[in-house]
Amino acid sequence: MKICKLIAAALTIVLPLICSSCDDAQSEFSTYRCFLVIENQYHQNAVLASAMNPNAPGIFCTITVVNKNGVNYYHVENSDGHTDDIPFNAFDERRSRIVGMNNGLIIGYGNMSIPPTFYAFDRECPNCFNPDAIPVRSRPLKVSSSGIASCSVCKSEYNLNSGGYGKGKRTRYHASTTGPLGTLTVN
Repeated sequence: MKICKLIAAALTIVLPLICSSCDDAQSEFSTYRCFLVIENQYHQNAVLASAMNPNAPGIFCTITVVNKNGVNYYHVENSDGHTDDIPFNAFDERRSRIVGMNNGLIIGYGNMSIPPTFYAFDRECPNCFNPDAIPVRSRPLKVSSSGIASCSVCKSEYNLNSGGYGKGKRTRYHASTTGPLGTLTVN
């Protein structure tokens, strides 16, 4: 009987700790659907590669999809101000994609951990952007060379290097890269 009481007491202490750690891990990532694959081994784009390099943490890149004269492009801009338009190849055209809540992502390695953590955030401000509003009004964040994403509307700032913390927390997606000239996957 004493053993049963000891086990019950231990479970009342341990079980809430286990459940609370699960809740924190689950809330770290967005439940909003996002899916993007860019194979930079084919594109060989230096601007995109700069944010996918674990040896150069702190450089972030925004990615949007644009259409110019009937041709689809990935428009990429890194936090150092370099921009480029990557034309879709046949693989990109066939692949389905959901680029964040409103056609925009921010990706890059944070410089606050060893080894550096690869992040993918939604480009829209979590305080100002409402995807359910009609009409939808974009509230994109601007990324500085120091890795701070700021909103021109509410003036909120988020430190992308440390997981996107600021006034509230950035919308984060699962992401991976196989290196600067490899494959970027966000889901």
